[in-house]
This record gives sequence, C-alpha cells and structure tokens, in this order.
Amino acid sequence: MTKSTRREKLAFDDPQALQALCGSNNARLKLIERTAGAQVHLRGNEVTIEGEDAAVETVKTALEQLYDLALAGKALSSDDVVRAVKLLQGDSGGASIQGVFGETILTPRTGRAIGPKGAQQKAYVDLVRGNDIVFAIGPAGTGKTYLAVALAVRALLDKQVRKIILTRPAIEAGEKLGFLPGTLQEKIDPYLRPLNDALADMMEADKLEKLVIDGTVEIAPLAYMRGRTLSDAFIILDEAQNTTPEQMKMFLTRMGFGSKMVITGDITQTDLPRGARSGLRDALELIEGIRGIGTVTFTDADVVRHPLVAALIRAYDTRDRGRFEARERGPVPVPNLDKADPDKAVGID
Repeated sequence: MTKSTRREKLAFDDPQALQALCGSNNARLKLIERTAGAQVHLRGNEVTIEGEDAAVETVKTALEQLYDLALAGKALSSDDVVRAVKLLQGDSGGASIQGVFGETILTPRTGRAIGPKGAQQKAYVDLVRGNDIVFAIGPAGTGKTYLAVALAVRALLDKQVRKIILTRPAIEAGEKLGFLPGTLQEKIDPYLRPLNDALADMMEADKLEKLVIDGTVEIAPLAYMRGRTLSDAFIILDEAQNTTPEQMKMFLTRMGFGSKMVITGDITQTDLPRGARSGLRDALELIEGIRGIGTVTFTDADVVRHPLVAALIRAYDTRDRGRFEARERGPVPVPNLDKADPDKAVGID
C-alpha cells in the first residue's frame, strides 16, 4: 500500500530566530531533513516541507517548537536539533521539545547552558528533584554523572545544601596503588579526575579551589566516607558498579537529614574481581518498593557523545551478550570415540 504524501509551507516572521534555527548554510535544516526523512527547502522566510505524512508532521512540529526556542534566546547545538527530531519521532503524541530542551540547570563559565538533552535525561533530572536517593544506570556517555554534578552545583548555589561530596571507589586499573608514584592523594587523583573535570566545567577555577579548601566541595575515594554522617549535602557516588555490597551499604547508610544522593554506574562494566558481586546490582534488587528512592535506566540510544560512541556500545554489548550466553551453555561436549559405534567411526567404510 502506497503511503500518502503531502506538502506543507511554514512562514517565520523573525529573521534572526530563523537564522539561529537553520544554522550556517542551513546546516541544521539539512540535519532535520536527513533525520526525519522529508525534503526541506528554505526560500526567504518560508520553509517548504515535502514527504510522507508522518515525516512532514514531525518536521513541521520540530520547526515550530525549535523556532519558539530560538525566539526565546535558547541556543541549541546541531546535536540537540537531531535529538529534538528523534524525540518527536519516538513519541506517540504530545511530545514537547520546549519541555525537554527548554530547561537550563546551570549556565557555567563557558556560557553554554547545561540542561537535559533528551526525554530520558529530562526524566532523570525530574527524578533527582523529586527523590532523596536516585540510581542512574546506563552506559558511558549518557550524561549520568555530568547532569548530577550540575544539579549538585545548582543546589549549592540555591542554598538547598551546604556541601557537595563527589566520590568513587578506587578500584585498581591494572596497577596497584602502592606501586604508583607520589603521595596518597596523588595516587588516587586519577580515579577522581572525571569528577574534577565536570566541576571545572561549571565553576571558575579560583572559586572551585576556595570551595575545595574550605570543605564545601569534597572529592574523595569512597573509603573516606566510612564512619561519617553526611547531612545537608548533595552526594554523588560515581562508578558504583565497582562497589562491593558491603561498600554500598556503608555508603547509603551515611545519609543524614537534608541530603540528597545520586548513585551512577553501568552494571555491565564492573572492574571487580571475577566472581565478586557488584554492590550496585545488589542494591537495585533491595530498593524495589522503597518510597523516596528513584531509578532511571539509560541505553545506547541516550548517548550524548559522538554518534560513533553509541554504535561502539551496541557492538560491545552484542559481543558480551554472546560470550555470556556461551558461558551459560557450557563447553561443547566432545564425543568419546572409544564408545562410539565402530561402524560410524571416522575413516571406516
């Protein structure tokens, strides 16, 4: 059956907003065209859309909502534009680009606003705001840690908390800590660098240094949390798949009044010794049904890094699933030729 096609024409009054929407040499219009699968032409202040009904409707809605964001002064990257179109394609009706991409958590020193870049990231942000403890599960590149750090900085600036605590388990990555050069702090710094980098993106260097010195911002290995009660703090545990069940229990029970915890990790990428149970997987089984604790799961479709990252994650997941299934099946049985039917043995006529 032939799908119906149609032609739609839109006119936009503000030339600056239209230019911001289309991008240099209409690059963003071309991205919308490729992503949605409809032909898009710009002439003057008019955009003509041609194609199948569903594709035309997607492009029409995307252009109208993105134009409204441009009118409001919201700067969107080319990647954001593609994700906005995919948001509309994946929704059964009523999706709002404004509702997802229109929110700004923080505008750091770089000037580029930090906010959700997709429906799942928006759900994550809302979940953190509405719960005291949130588990964010998914592959690298989905914004789990970066958004959590942005929400922590926002909470500190708004005086909702008095302290930010960022922590990771210091699992050896091929080298024992004792054999690494330098002081203990110098030895553990590489494990904490991703958290440092995220903070450095969001705060002026001198201000961040001052907050670290006075203890308002603390970046430390998970072992440093033992024996403490963490009150009025925004606490982020990163790479939580590398905790043991005992470490996870220790961490979760550090929570004091006025605090919020975000635990991020990828349960498929543990660095624990073979056979050791991950504290993250263990906790996810225990928290079901507990009010005030939320869980959000990201997939490779939510990766916000280079598009090849999502493709690589899918390739590795497929390979790893195959290996897991092979282990579950066990070794292939080798026939015992001594007990085989001599008439069917190899080399006998």
